[in-house]
Amino acid sequence: MQQLFTILRWRLLLAGLLLWGAAAFASAADLVVVVSAKSAVTSLRAEQVAAIFMAQTGRFPSGEEAIAIDLPVGSPLRDEFYNRVAARTPALMKAYWTKMVFTGRGQPPRELPNSAAVRKMVADNPAMIAYIDRSALDASVKAIQVMP
Repeated sequence: MQQLFTILRWRLLLAGLLLWGAAAFASAADLVVVVSAKSAVTSLRAEQVAAIFMAQTGRFPSGEEAIAIDLPVGSPLRDEFYNRVAARTPALMKAYWTKMVFTGRGQPPRELPNSAAVRKMVADNPAMIAYIDRSALDASVKAIQVMP
């Protein structure tokens, strides 16, 4: 009986952690991942988003080209984004890109100065994906669901 209670307790703890993780991404009221309103993409898993932004793939799961757009280094929104989708701090991201560039395996995404500039660029190109402040959303882009 004690063993059954311990197993149930661990399952409840695990379920709670999974729900908390999913809610943590969704609760970032100021951060949304966006694509052009013309894009067919509606949702991606966090690891798929991370793979695109970390130059591990240049394609959406459908096979269409995917081009990531970043906010500038030091932007709180950028730090939050990489922490959530790739579980990496700014220092780890800097080390990652230093290694990728040095070994010739990739280049970091193009950076634009703010959410409005990012939104405008993404709106014009269905291949692009980015993250912006929710307040910068308009009908030219759509927020996609990022699943854990």
